[in-house]
Amino acid sequence: MAKTVTKDMIIADLLKVDEAVVPILMASGMGCVGCPSAQGESLEEACFVHGIDVEQVLGQINEYLAMKEKGEV
Repeated sequence: MAKTVTKDMIIADLLKVDEAVVPILMASGMGCVGCPSAQGESLEEACFVHGIDVEQVLGQINEYLAMKEKGEV
């Protein structure tokens, strides 16, 4: 079953799904994925704080996870 990330997921939980999403977050402008706020901030909240489009980041993450599930990554 494919893993799916939602915008209400806490960053720390998102990293538990797959730590390989860190480069996606960092490339989007979220360079502090290891900061203490990541332990309690949702993806949507973090994107808002950093002025990032959450739907774009969410799409990139879920596309990566789907490709990984298919063995394409």
